[in-house]
Amino acid sequence: MNNNENISRLKEILKDCVLCPRKCHVDRTRGELGYCRLPAKIMMDCALAHHGEEPPLSGSNGAGTIFLLSCNLGCIYCQNYQISHSVVGQELSSRQLADVMLDLQKRQCHNVEPVTPTSHTPLIMEALCMARAHGLTAPFVYNCGGYEDSEIIKLLDGMVEIYLPDFKYGLEEDGIMFSSAPEYPRFALDSIKEMIKQVGDGLELRNGVAQKGIIIRHLVLPGRTENSKEVLKLLKKEISTNVFLSLMSQYTPIAKVRNHPILKRRITKNEYEQVTDYALKLGFNNVFVQEVNGYELTPDFDRDNPFDEGR
Repeated sequence: MNNNENISRLKEILKDCVLCPRKCHVDRTRGELGYCRLPAKIMMDCALAHHGEEPPLSGSNGAGTIFLLSCNLGCIYCQNYQISHSVVGQELSSRQLADVMLDLQKRQCHNVEPVTPTSHTPLIMEALCMARAHGLTAPFVYNCGGYEDSEIIKLLDGMVEIYLPDFKYGLEEDGIMFSSAPEYPRFALDSIKEMIKQVGDGLELRNGVAQKGIIIRHLVLPGRTENSKEVLKLLKKEISTNVFLSLMSQYTPIAKVRNHPILKRRITKNEYEQVTDYALKLGFNNVFVQEVNGYELTPDFDRDNPFDEGR
């Protein structure tokens, strides 16, 4: 099946939406709203050269990051809550999003990277093919929360160069407690297996910049090292220890969870080291790590550049 046929199938799904495991079965083309509250439109906050991604994605010129509205997870602690919990922003056509992608390439970004694309996937892929037809050569990065349907991921085969999924929860109860996402581990594993089938379990680099492959992200949460260890055990058992992992220490409590019994604090250096040491013990050798510090790391999407600290 070619890309055009796959995009047609994806767009048809908007009439009975099963783009993610929630399977809301709403007709978004008629304005019916499911869990993500999105119509059959692309809703964007901003697009910019982002220098805070993993080094092979940011490179020297930045990742061409496209921050979309809403998310199919809605994690209660999300650092991007201003946009991931919102549906108010710029409404774009596929043609307009294609122009955004081409502009990011013109600005010499190393890739184009829509963030939380799951609910927007049909029109994003249509935009990508339009942009490719008009000269886009930068790798396309599918940066998602991991709560994906592998049957939908199959329809992206041949269009995505780099997958950047989260694997948030190895313990299903944590997925339910923090993201209302039943069976999160199963869906994450099944979708990651399909991603690897398409792009391999490694990372192809050119001058240090990723061209093809996969990086699996995991955010370490306070008091939940057992969840993190379960993620690593599942990846070793079901996927591969060759994959590139990004173990993130940046969790920062947003206002909504500052009184939460578990999520009200930053993680400790000891907690983070427990997870990174366990990854090495299991045989993962390709691991991106971060420092554990007291810096405020939450972006502010009320600024023109959410990551500009205003100094």
